[in-house]
Amino acid sequence: MLSNTAIEKIELNGINCIADLIQDTCEEYANKPAYTCLGKTLTFKEIDQLSAAFASYLQNHTDLKPGDKIAIQLPSITQFPIVAYGATRAGLVLVNTNPLYTPREMLHQFNNSEATALVILSDLLPAAEKVLPETNIKTIITTHPADLLEPQEQGSTQLDTISLLDAIALGENNPYVPVAYHIDDLAILQYTGGTTGLSKGAMLSHRNVLSNTIQTKHRLANEIAEGEEILISPLPLYHIYAFNITLLLYFSTGAHTVLIPNPRDMPGFVNAIKNVKFTAISGLNTLFVGLCTQPEFKALDFSHLKITTSGGTALTSSTAKIWKEVTGCDICEGYGLSETSPVVTFNRPGETLVGSIGAALPGTEIKLLDDNNNEVAAGQAGELSVRGPQVMQGYWRSEAATAEVMTDDGFFKTGDIAEQLDNGYYKIVDRKKDMIIVSGFNVYPNEVEEILSNHTGILEAAVIGVPSEKTGEAIKAFIVKSQHNQDLKEQDVIAHCKEFLTAYKVPKQIVFIGELPKTAVGKILRRELRTVELTVNN
Repeated sequence: MLSNTAIEKIELNGINCIADLIQDTCEEYANKPAYTCLGKTLTFKEIDQLSAAFASYLQNHTDLKPGDKIAIQLPSITQFPIVAYGATRAGLVLVNTNPLYTPREMLHQFNNSEATALVILSDLLPAAEKVLPETNIKTIITTHPADLLEPQEQGSTQLDTISLLDAIALGENNPYVPVAYHIDDLAILQYTGGTTGLSKGAMLSHRNVLSNTIQTKHRLANEIAEGEEILISPLPLYHIYAFNITLLLYFSTGAHTVLIPNPRDMPGFVNAIKNVKFTAISGLNTLFVGLCTQPEFKALDFSHLKITTSGGTALTSSTAKIWKEVTGCDICEGYGLSETSPVVTFNRPGETLVGSIGAALPGTEIKLLDDNNNEVAAGQAGELSVRGPQVMQGYWRSEAATAEVMTDDGFFKTGDIAEQLDNGYYKIVDRKKDMIIVSGFNVYPNEVEEILSNHTGILEAAVIGVPSEKTGEAIKAFIVKSQHNQDLKEQDVIAHCKEFLTAYKVPKQIVFIGELPKTAVGKILRRELRTVELTVNN
């Protein structure tokens, strides 16, 4: 069904590129705090000066030209926005790169993107050294997490590198010269997670990214007071969800953002925010689950918290319930992909519906399509397909892959199966490729995982399909027990499922596991569970 917001037009209000947004924001909120990380706070004016100096360095002390690609391989530290803002002000295309990548993954992304510059955490240099000679990267800039507190040793390397602080110092000797952009120029190569084969670079233009910032701001407008918000941002900034919410949306409203470089360190996380009167938190299901198991987190002051946003992976009702009990705040779930800059839908604050991804953003059209690209009948599930100003230009250097996901009339096929609810909200049923077929019946893992997660003795769960001579496929569940219910038995799980699921949806195999495999962002990796299953069977 077409979204009822499809007719709304997104106005960019004279902003022609991300650099315009950065400069306008820094001027408007100059003396307000912009980012805090590791105890160090920088104002918008300081972010402006540092990013402009870095842009000047790139313009005057390297061979880089507008349109060249620069890979950024940093955790969520303040150097990330300084580098990202500076690089885009210099006219470069950002290639956000996972700091946890192996040398093999680095080599693919660096070469596929045609990057000629790299900003990298000094600790990652030993891994990068193994492949950089096989790339076209000539400009290598390093930084240490604590550099902004006090300059650190960058470590020994055979590569020709310069520290970020030295680069900024050189850049301060020359004025930064603004670059003339066209709104449809490439801004970011955002690589997909590579769930099927090698990862692909989604080509996001300035129009794509800025439109999505404005679309998302429109949906959350009632919860954002300009110049007053304090955002806790624990997700990695190389991920498009955090990039949009943190570096663009909240930044553009003059918010003070507290960056959490290592959210897996829960005690450190809590310590970093315990004295902060935060008004917003962005996260995802696994992070919320982890925080709510921490007594120190439960003891925090949540009286100023207005909104919690969730994306990246499905939010379970059990997580939403305990988060509300602990913080008093509803979780506002959205949905998006790298290919859509990323946000497609969001629950309306104050009208949240647990289990739903919300309504289409302004200016966004949604259709639910069958396998022949025909729109399904009302009430039926279909592949969620999107058209709007946030949809990518295509996959970098891959016309064939682009053609596979784009319809003739410009809709991007997400690969997610969804249904539209009576109130116009959408609900993700599951990934198309994750669907399990049991005796001819379609089973969506998300539904089974939701029921499993509602059991008080289960912390997390994931299900996959495994071969079955009797039913074609059978459901296998991998379960992490909660700390207070280590005596949970297989029969307890089966009995629970039988109470809430029809027989063919009930798992036939139960495996208790200490930890589920996840991406760096916290998404559960079903494909790794399938790989383990195949290895065992073989």
